[in-house]
Amino acid sequence: MANDTCVEKFSGAVLNALAASTPKLRLRDDPRPRITAGIQDEIRLKKRLRGQWQITRDPALTAEVNRLQRSVIRRLNEWRNDQWSETLKSLDPEDPSLWSMTKWGMKIPTPSPPGHPGGIALSDSEKAEALADSLETQFQPVTDPSFPAVMEMVDVALRSYCLTPVSEPNLANTDEVHESIRCLNVSRSPDRKVSRTGP
Repeated sequence: MANDTCVEKFSGAVLNALAASTPKLRLRDDPRPRITAGIQDEIRLKKRLRGQWQITRDPALTAEVNRLQRSVIRRLNEWRNDQWSETLKSLDPEDPSLWSMTKWGMKIPTPSPPGHPGGIALSDSEKAEALADSLETQFQPVTDPSFPAVMEMVDVALRSYCLTPVSEPNLANTDEVHESIRCLNVSRSPDRKVSRTGP
């Protein structure tokens, strides 16, 4: 009996904390404009039809949900563009609104430093250690191959690659280089003014 009451109290506390931490509606003092009622109705209809489709898997509902999704995306993009153009029109060079918007647009985001098990890596040695740890965890040798045939194929290909002798490139001698330079057509240069470097 005591365990049941403890479990009920614990689950009630978790549910209350969850309900308190997730806002259901936008706050009253939120400066962002509300989405128009037409778009909200279309979103609700799309969600309702999607729920019906998940139960019935009707192809007609699939087509309708997809059509509504495209319509919602298009209308939201138009609404955001309208909001942005209104924001730009409201900027005034006389007050600091124009400068604050320019400063916001010019702001370069600072990349977050890489993390490692000890926390955030700030120094060069810590960054190198974090990179080494990351590579070490990614590239572990396969001790228990799931597909022995594939592992055998990779092993054969690797052995044949390692045993193949490396061919030396054919090097040109000085006479061949001089002949190639003599054959160049210098009268066809695109720019008549030839700039010479050096003394």
